[in-house]
Amino acid sequence: MEKDFTREQRFVKVQKQVEEIKGFYIHLTIYCLVMPFIIFINLKFVPHFHWFWFSVLGWGFGLFFHWLQTFGFNLLGFGKNWEERKINEFMNNN
Repeated sequence: MEKDFTREQRFVKVQKQVEEIKGFYIHLTIYCLVMPFIIFINLKFVPHFHWFWFSVLGWGFGLFFHWLQTFGFNLLGFGKNWEERKINEFMNNN
């Protein structure tokens, strides 16, 4: 019985990871579709000031941090692996 419960927990966890990855790729696709349009608008109507860099860099940083969050990387070491280790540590202590 307990084996099935852990199998269900693993399934829910993997399902959540797949949804996060799917969300990241949707975010990336929209970025790749919208940015050329924004660059075109800028260069067509205001060619002397390249304001599109604000959009490219701002949204790009957001996309970068979304990538970090989705694939478990964290610059400070407090990512998903850290959370799981702490949960397991507290469960084993009690």
